[in-house]
Amino acid sequence: MVFPERIAGVYGPTGFDIEAIVTATLDNMFGGIVIVVLLLVVFPVAIMMSGALFAAVLGSTTKGAVDAAHADSEALALSESNPYEN
Repeated sequence: MVFPERIAGVYGPTGFDIEAIVTATLDNMFGGIVIVVLLLVVFPVAIMMSGALFAAVLGSTTKGAVDAAHADSEALALSESNPYEN
């Protein structure tokens, strides 16, 4: 809703002042546009990047712990081998 005090001079001598109406409407919509950009672009990217970071840290710590626990077993050698080599 456009309030008259926000768009002083909308009614000029020739009728409507379209530039003042557009400026006041964009001023009122700026906060909403920022919120939409944050919700659709910034937050999903931040969530995906933090999930990827968490997965990398969890994977490296888990692999290190499992490799240390199975250092003398055949399972470690089998897991480190390349199944596509002849």
